Amino acid sequence: MTGIDPSDRASLLAMEQALAAEYTALKARGLSLDLTRGKPSSSQLDLADALDGVLGGNYRDASGTDLRNYGGLDGIPEAKALFAPVLQVPEANVLVGGNSSLTLMYQCLLYGMHFGLSGPESAWSRSGTVKFICPVPGYDRHFGAALHLGIELISVPLTGNGPDMDAVESLINSDPAIRGMWCVPRFSNPTGEVYDAATVTRIAALGKRAHPDFRVFWDDAYAVHAFDASAPGLDSIWSACEAAGTTDSVLLFGSTSKITHAGAGVAFMAASKANLAAIREHLGQSSIGPDKVNQMRHVRLLKDSAGLAEHMQKHAALLAPRFAAVLKALDEGLGGAGMGEWLRPKGGYFVSFDTRPGLAREVVRLAADAGVKLTPAGATFPHGKDPQDRNIRIAPSFPSLKDIESAMEVFVACVKLASVRQMLG
Repeated sequence: MTGIDPSDRASLLAMEQALAAEYTALKARGLSLDLTRGKPSSSQLDLADALDGVLGGNYRDASGTDLRNYGGLDGIPEAKALFAPVLQVPEANVLVGGNSSLTLMYQCLLYGMHFGLSGPESAWSRSGTVKFICPVPGYDRHFGAALHLGIELISVPLTGNGPDMDAVESLINSDPAIRGMWCVPRFSNPTGEVYDAATVTRIAALGKRAHPDFRVFWDDAYAVHAFDASAPGLDSIWSACEAAGTTDSVLLFGSTSKITHAGAGVAFMAASKANLAAIREHLGQSSIGPDKVNQMRHVRLLKDSAGLAEHMQKHAALLAPRFAAVLKALDEGLGGAGMGEWLRPKGGYFVSFDTRPGLAREVVRLAADAGVKLTPAGATFPHGKDPQDRNIRIAPSFPSLKDIESAMEVFVACVKLASVRQMLG
């Protein structure tokens, strides 16, 4: 589709009539499709069904410990060995928990806010207002967890290579209330971008200029989730922090939620010796230990880094065609039209689409009326408010390929219709 001349009102009116008729026909299909959440498809979940029975009745780890019993607050050694390479950290700095990395992140937010990670006097709440930097568009559940604890959020834009670090450093230098920063460094949610080496180095250096109790929450949720062989890797934030002498300033998180069974996976994190000591102390007040049997099930299924890589290639084979279908629909339906912009991820779970300013909510509304549910416009910004009302997160992992094609036909039609109506005023 070629560009449209907004001053050619006659052509716009004719286009609006044709698009309105197309939209009415799409509504008449009675579709009921959902592109709202980045959930694994049933076919992806099937890849880990061997978890059932994988232990064969052997519930002991290498040391002979019975994993069915209490204890092991920070996880079993075998799981630490499996997941340390995912976060690119030493095994000694890993803690393995239950099934949710979001739970680990929320707990660390809670500890930092009310109990402190460097003693009681370091609790963020003792200083009054607490603020976090949020690269946008970003992950709504990060924003929600922080807001739930009364943390104020400051948005900074993503650049395609990570956060705008000039803006981040300026905020750190000027606002002593900042105590943290969210990061999804590889295949960021929803843009799919990967932080480049310079950005990783600058984030590691923040610990030298920020408040001593500042922490980067490094959510490497998609560390191994490439579906394109040419996808860029991610430099190690841990190595960069070691070089800068700032390892106390970063908390790293990951999980198998999109690797094995999403609701029955394993979450893990990494931190400095001092941070881990504080986290264990606080965690021990609410837990006697995680599900160590499930941790061992994952060790036996995935085995090691090579086994994990082989397993993720199977995920990639299922995901790549879905993302290709989304991008094909956008390219063929909206390429060159001046009605939106989109990124081309090589991994992760989302495609980020920007409408013309002021149209995201309208596109989402039109799509919903035609039977296609999309993530609410604004969800990728703090408080659910996109200041330009542009960003829409498309999640193609869960539906079938046929349903994705149908949903994208509706999506493209809604973008066109909303854009032309906006041009007509």
